[in-house]
Amino acid sequence: MSDHAAPATGAILVTGANGFVGRALVEHLLTSQPRPVIAAVRQADADLPPKASRRVAPALGPTAQWASALKGVECVVHAAARVHVMQDAVADPLQAFRQVNTAGTLALATQAAQAGVRRFVFISSIKVNGEQTLPGQAFTADQPPQPVDPYGVSKHEAEQGLLQVARETGMEVVIVRPVLVYGPGVGANVASMMRWLARGVPLPLGAIDNRRSLVSLANLVDFVALCVEHPCAANQVFLVSDGEDLSTTGLLRRMSRALGRRALLIPIPPACLALMARVLGKTPVAQRLLGSLQVDIEKNKQRLGWQPAVPVDVALQATARHFLELQRR
Repeated sequence: MSDHAAPATGAILVTGANGFVGRALVEHLLTSQPRPVIAAVRQADADLPPKASRRVAPALGPTAQWASALKGVECVVHAAARVHVMQDAVADPLQAFRQVNTAGTLALATQAAQAGVRRFVFISSIKVNGEQTLPGQAFTADQPPQPVDPYGVSKHEAEQGLLQVARETGMEVVIVRPVLVYGPGVGANVASMMRWLARGVPLPLGAIDNRRSLVSLANLVDFVALCVEHPCAANQVFLVSDGEDLSTTGLLRRMSRALGRRALLIPIPPACLALMARVLGKTPVAQRLLGSLQVDIEKNKQRLGWQPAVPVDVALQATARHFLELQRR
């Protein structure tokens, strides 16, 4: 057992607290934790859950000063980041990601350790492991990382730096690498899929037999909250998913049911789709739709006793309800 197994009393600071994951995490911690939860946000008027305390935080970067935000804090959950984008407009994407996700994270962690923070939970990315797996050959938390794109590289470098800070200072570090997150309020590719399905757009995605791990927002924040407290999470890396892998075709069908629609999926052979994507310069998009990316969460079960609490269909229904409510406004 850890020396820190006794119940903690200091505050939990959540960075990126008005983001998709951060806001849900603050809401979850407010209902599951007896100790104070502080939302670190860039603007004082940021939209937050009503009971959340707030502190204005600096922009993530190597020179950011966190002393005032860290007062009385025992655990930091770092969800703020420069997020992955499909078409980055900056001249040097790797440098831009490193400035925020690597140098900014390590500046915060170093100052947290100096301020006496006990534990630092880092929301990383499955992109640290790599971009795809062979069907049935899932990524594990402890295999050598193979990041490919600038975002994944910046997150991996941040992880390495955090583990070094842990060794030098004694502050506990927990690294959580989620797969694709979905849930009420999700944007990007998942929101686009729901729009297509809700409008009854025929999609040439009816014959894809890949396997992809996903994680609902509810399951992710439940796991992160466990990592805040569990003594056996200290200085460990975890992958997190719903524990059920879906094909792209299967996901679209189940999403359609959640939306109360009939999916119009045309069974085009994946090889033809890959060729068309290559001709159109959309190979990365095709890789996500056609390729596999699976993760093994056995470590979470064995080490922390965690099981995903929310089934995929229940999470998809919650996602669809929120989407349809927004469409009616």
